[in-house]
Amino acid sequence: MSALFDMPKEEPPGRNVIPVYQRLVSFYRDAILEHRLNPGDTVDSITQIQRKHLVSRETAKRVLNILEEQGYIVQRAGKGSFVADLRPKQKIWGIIVPFFSVQYEDLLLRLMRLASSTGRELRRYFDYNNWEEEIRLVAMMQRERYEAVVVIPTLDESRAWNFYSRLSPQDSHVVLFDHTMTYRDFNFVVQSYDLGVVRAMDYLLERKPGGVVFIDNEGWTGRNMVLELMKETYMMVLRRKRPEAEPLILERASMVSADELRRQGITGIFCCDDVSAVQAAGRLREQGVTIPEEMNLVSYGNTDLARFFTPALTSVDPHNEEMADRLIRLLVSLTEDNERQLEQYVVQPDLVVRET
Repeated sequence: MSALFDMPKEEPPGRNVIPVYQRLVSFYRDAILEHRLNPGDTVDSITQIQRKHLVSRETAKRVLNILEEQGYIVQRAGKGSFVADLRPKQKIWGIIVPFFSVQYEDLLLRLMRLASSTGRELRRYFDYNNWEEEIRLVAMMQRERYEAVVVIPTLDESRAWNFYSRLSPQDSHVVLFDHTMTYRDFNFVVQSYDLGVVRAMDYLLERKPGGVVFIDNEGWTGRNMVLELMKETYMMVLRRKRPEAEPLILERASMVSADELRRQGITGIFCCDDVSAVQAAGRLREQGVTIPEEMNLVSYGNTDLARFFTPALTSVDPHNEEMADRLIRLLVSLTEDNERQLEQYVVQPDLVVRET
């Protein structure tokens, strides 16, 4: 029988080596957290660990003792070792965010206030648009017995499907938030990004006859689903309504050049968030462009920046207050009624027309 872990070989002095017992603890712990072993299941005995992994009796015994100390298993004399029934859930909700944005910051503050009013603590974590880190964070919150976990999916959301499909009713409730393309049989509260972009593009194309530039935000980590959805919708609307206009996507607002936009016949500007819109409007103003006389500008987010900037920004309102309220109500209902049916809600963004 082949071993799942090779015995450590001689290593050069000073090189960090993970001891075999630690690797085995991680192996069994992951099997429990990923539900390859469930509460009540039998865990390999000392003898079985010795045979499977080619380790000494002392190492095998040490592995089981550590797993028991950490609360993953229960050892019963004469009967064996079993996956433990996990401790009662804590009144903590965790939320995993793929990147920082002003819009998410506004949304999280609303969620924290509402969660506090229900007697729960909301803790936020960032996975930086990495699906493996997302799984690690969810597993950590499951291990710590959070009452619920809220996940804003990464672009690679389908890669995490195997993990989520193994969750059991005893685990923390998992709810998807903001957007999703894959998990149709999950509870979720999302917004219709494509509808928001369509409304913004329709407005820009109706106001003036030229093309529209899409301005990205380089601060958002890697390729992410929000930007992918926005860009795809931007190009779809532009092709349908103004096929003679070439799509133009700028990676950041600092690349805005009034001369270049004029050369390409651009009369509309769509920014993925309010921060990029403020930067773009400021740079264009410095370069002698008048807004909205020469160009119209629309952002996505409708945060305080959009309302208080001069000129006040025309912006897509994702209705963060409604998003937060719907999510909190869903989480409360899930934690109070485990038999509750699947609930999925899609918030419809609106365009708020101001001075740009």
